[in-house]
Amino acid sequence: MNSLMRFLSALLVLLSAMAMPVRAEARSALDIAAPPSAAQAPVALLVDITSGQVLHARNADRRFMPASVTKVMTLYHAFELIEAGRLDPAQVFAMSPAVAREWRRKGSTMFLDAGERVSVHDLLLGIANVSANDGAAVLAEGQAGSVSAWTMGMNEEARKLGMSGSHFGTPNGFPDEGRTFTTANDLVKLARALVTRHRDKFGYYIGRTGFDYKGIAQVNHDPLIGRVPGADGIKTGFTNESGFSYLGTAKRDGQRLVMVLAGVENGRLRAQLARSYIEWGFSAFDRRLLFAAGAVVGKARVQDGDARQVSLVARGLVAINLPKTAKAPLSATIHYEGPLRAPITAGQEVAVLEVTAPGVAPARIPLHAADAVGVAGPFDRIVNAIVGLFT
Repeated sequence: MNSLMRFLSALLVLLSAMAMPVRAEARSALDIAAPPSAAQAPVALLVDITSGQVLHARNADRRFMPASVTKVMTLYHAFELIEAGRLDPAQVFAMSPAVAREWRRKGSTMFLDAGERVSVHDLLLGIANVSANDGAAVLAEGQAGSVSAWTMGMNEEARKLGMSGSHFGTPNGFPDEGRTFTTANDLVKLARALVTRHRDKFGYYIGRTGFDYKGIAQVNHDPLIGRVPGADGIKTGFTNESGFSYLGTAKRDGQRLVMVLAGVENGRLRAQLARSYIEWGFSAFDRRLLFAAGAVVGKARVQDGDARQVSLVARGLVAINLPKTAKAPLSATIHYEGPLRAPITAGQEVAVLEVTAPGVAPARIPLHAADAVGVAGPFDRIVNAIVGLFT
């Protein structure tokens, strides 16, 4: 039977009273800040990317101009190219006369000059931590041959990530008459890919308190770094047209939250909202553990394989966030399009565990094949046919 909503094992009913809290909190409900209001942040989104659960959302699919948050896509594109062997942090690019005319000392800068040679390593640090417009342009032209060719690559990466509400016309987010736009949901997809696909590069290049280049020390204006426990930051943005925006993340006790704020009136308010919003996300919920990391969550049927089924596991622990006052039972269902067809590689993502509870957004956790399943040989086909007669 083929179905996008296939029940595996039986419908799991998990009583919240039986679930194990991952983290204890001493703060009372009166101490917990509320999410930002629409007047404070027209666009606001907070997601636990560990479980895929949306903790709070407002206008998550509304398009807005991301300003310098655009540079996160430039960083992701660069990390993908490094992974593919098409870019090396040790490479050196020079600021061409054309890039110098357009970007020298324009907005946030690394103070690059025409003809100046700079390593990809330093460009990435400058882009990530002092929002260097000139650095983004030099990287784009140096790797792709032109800024426009680089932005084509950015848009291709966005398409691969399913960022259907986004388009990038520049590598740095400088105003371009609205050709560059995105959504909060798309930025969370980008942040998730950045953290999971490029964990080491994310940890090395992003989230520093500042950057010193050519003896010029500049600070990172990220509102979370050094102020919120577990914060990695990511990127702020501002233009007169778009207001103040922010894409940020923090991790505590194995749980990573990603937030997006857009359309905020000023930088001070953005900083206040970012800090209170992330603290609310960590404090306003009890995180209930359902399965330990590596535990078999269920099994999926396999067609034409040398095994008739495959065990399903999550990459990490499986948990859901519930409001502290919630008492309702949980339901967990495994969805996959099946039966799955062999061959299947160990670790391949093949299903999704959806955990639901009344009054909260569902958590959707990818499930992976615990073992490889090869294509059935002649003997396996005979055995499968006989077993099939009795099941």
